[in-house]
Amino acid sequence: MKRLGVNIDHVATVRNARGGFHPDPLTSAKLAVKSGANSITIHLREDRRHIKDIDLKKISSSKKILLNLEIGANFDMLKIALKNKPNYVCIVPEKRKEITTEGGLNLKKNKNKIKKILKRLKNNKIRTSLFINPNINDVKISHQINTDCIEIHTGKFSELVKSNKNYLNEFKRIKKCSKLAKSLGLEVHAGHGLDYRSTKLLTKIVEIKEFNIGHFIIGEAIFNGFKKVINNFKKIIKK
Repeated sequence: MKRLGVNIDHVATVRNARGGFHPDPLTSAKLAVKSGANSITIHLREDRRHIKDIDLKKISSSKKILLNLEIGANFDMLKIALKNKPNYVCIVPEKRKEITTEGGLNLKKNKNKIKKILKRLKNNKIRTSLFINPNINDVKISHQINTDCIEIHTGKFSELVKSNKNYLNEFKRIKKCSKLAKSLGLEVHAGHGLDYRSTKLLTKIVEIKEFNIGHFIIGEAIFNGFKKVINNFKKIIKK
């Protein structure tokens, strides 16, 4: 069965806009799980622009939440991850000036460094994932450096769908990478820029086992409520 991970970073963005404690990311994480989310994703960025260290501590301490922590590929973040022991860690590229994650990891350039980080995480019984572009070579490198999962960056696909442009070639790229990854023993996830329509299209790729969605869920929840939006996605990925 396909799973839904809910990224709650932008609950923290709203909180940080005014300071203080409201809305609380932990409360939103609990509500998301109660509403049907299989896991919660947070990205602890180097500049702490949304999720803070205290959020990570509180959410990772909750026994009822399966936490997927996104971190940059550096040893300071690794140290924080090992201290808080989330269930899962997804290594993502990170640039200070970007508004959101702009693409997948440069595995060719950072292969050895990421391999060391993965080994430390796996030694601590933390499931690992790499955020990659839909690129065959990146799938192969991911397998070589022994990650458990890959998460395919769906940003380009999502933008093509939203713009009503031809998305077929990008869809084929994602499908081809997903098939190869599964054949190599990697679990396949998908995320970035997804909404109802793009998620529904990607459910046709049977190898994708998990969708991680954040910005659209938080934005749509303003109008329709957290529970309804999560339920809508659960219905889509079950079909």
